Amino acid sequence: MNIQFFVIFYRLARHLSRMGSVSAEISTTAKKWRDHPPSSYSLKVDNFKQLEKFASSSDDKYQSRLFSSGGYNWKLIVYPKGNKTDNGKGFISMYVEIDSKSLISAPQREVFAELIFFVYNKKENKYFTVQVKRFNALQTVWGLRQVLPFDSFNNPENGYVFEGDQCEFGVDVVVPSPVTNWEILSFNEKLSFPKFSWNVKNFSQLKENRYTSNTFSMGARQWVLWLYPKGDSRTDGKWLSLFLLLADCDKPKADEKIFVQAYLRVLDPHGSNHKAYQSIFRKHEPLARRRKPWFWLGEVLSFADLRKLYLDKEDALNVEVEFNVISATKYSPII
Repeated sequence: MNIQFFVIFYRLARHLSRMGSVSAEISTTAKKWRDHPPSSYSLKVDNFKQLEKFASSSDDKYQSRLFSSGGYNWKLIVYPKGNKTDNGKGFISMYVEIDSKSLISAPQREVFAELIFFVYNKKENKYFTVQVKRFNALQTVWGLRQVLPFDSFNNPENGYVFEGDQCEFGVDVVVPSPVTNWEILSFNEKLSFPKFSWNVKNFSQLKENRYTSNTFSMGARQWVLWLYPKGDSRTDGKWLSLFLLLADCDKPKADEKIFVQAYLRVLDPHGSNHKAYQSIFRKHEPLARRRKPWFWLGEVLSFADLRKLYLDKEDALNVEVEFNVISATKYSPII
């Protein structure tokens, strides 16, 4: 943040504080009883009447020392008889103020926090709390002008002052940490060269159980095709089997999911009756990655039809894959 810009805002916020414009009237508040004490800061007073006298000579308020929460320094401010400039006369008023030095050194321009103000009640043995849903650091002071009526607070029968005029105030300042665990899922529907073709020569003379195409790149991933010229175990030797899968050199991240929509085709050498199989599928790669096919062209083209219609004059089989959509995911952190 530009230091001169901050100083202007800081001076303006201090001026607004004196004008009574820093209370949480426009923010959502929630009042409830809590068993646990404040975790950010606690102010225990052994003589509330003496605190009143001290505050009357110090702008009607008591300011705590600095405390740290969420990477910033703060002060708890208590007005024992209310902040008159903020329409808090006759009430207990409570605020927090962010330290200007921690703002200047902050890496981000704005600080947002949730504030919970605490007042201990001995009778209930619980804390009366009021939650302020937001703190915007462009105002350096934020809080509540009317936490509790002064007369109600100061009556020992109600339990807020106890054992010789003792009392306790506190605050939780919850500053959400920046998001460090995230993922961005995108779908590429405009691939520059969405097709890969494979010319399988001398198909009728192939003897191996499986053949693998050259590795090809698509959607920032590396792929291969598998061809079973005699069919895989699921086809009973009667149908051509063709698979799409990631190449060995492409290792997905742990727990990564990849979404693909693609066509697998066996091309008609006469160009009129291609056999195609479309699939939309998701691949979830486990940490202990096993290389398995993603989808296959099976029981679509019989060997009888293949030999009759889909081999060209040189006994070559032409297959292709056309990608319509490939997903990509960015992660933080990468594990």
